[in-house]
Amino acid sequence: MSVTSLSVVIPCHNEEGAIAGLITECFAALPERAIEVIIVDDGSQDATAARVLELAAHEPRLRLIRHARCSGQSATIRSGVTAARHDWVATLDGDGQNPPDQIQVLIAALAIAPAARVGMVQGQRQGRRDPASKRIASRLANALRNAALQDGVADSGCGLKLFRREAWLAMPFFDHIHRFTPAMIRRDGWEVLVTPVTHRARVAGRSNYSNLQRALVGAVDLLGAAWLIRRSGRPRPVLTESPTSEPLLLGRE
Repeated sequence: MSVTSLSVVIPCHNEEGAIAGLITECFAALPERAIEVIIVDDGSQDATAARVLELAAHEPRLRLIRHARCSGQSATIRSGVTAARHDWVATLDGDGQNPPDQIQVLIAALAIAPAARVGMVQGQRQGRRDPASKRIASRLANALRNAALQDGVADSGCGLKLFRREAWLAMPFFDHIHRFTPAMIRRDGWEVLVTPVTHRARVAGRSNYSNLQRALVGAVDLLGAAWLIRRSGRPRPVLTESPTSEPLLLGRE
């Protein structure tokens, strides 16, 4: 399965120090493909939008969408996916911690996929460059999510994702759905690949979330996601065995 054209959606909030370099890296990482890069500025109060517009003046493949106020990451991603012009969409976080060259890793995983019904490739961060408190909180959250949803995904919070636009837009939307994207896409009958990707430290700005914020909203949203999946009546996913260095295919029973 090949991806010849791609929309790259980058949600961001107050990332004036990181966004210009990230955009430049995106175009450098995907030189041979027909791409567009869509920056969705979620009500930033700094010069994020100005940095994007400076680059867009000389790069027609760069687009900017602005929210008048902060609407949250899920709504921000939805704005970008809705505006996307290509059938396949890649996402990465606007803080610069997801290296854009790892989009090629996601595409390569899709290229060797044995199933035509793959709707998404989910990155799994290796050597995560975050504070210990954030890594521990993430591991606990992923364990709880996996126990409730049995989605087989160890790192659903990784911003590096590649998916069919139609599959994403078909999901029932709710705030914070970005935390449960693999499970919700599989709920609709698509298969999901998981592949290792690299990660790097933040070099500018600061995180827009605290561990407590993540925990509080995550607990409520997990119950909602579990209800939606059970309500669909679809079979639970199964994990197809594969070497750890290769993509894992999450299918259905």
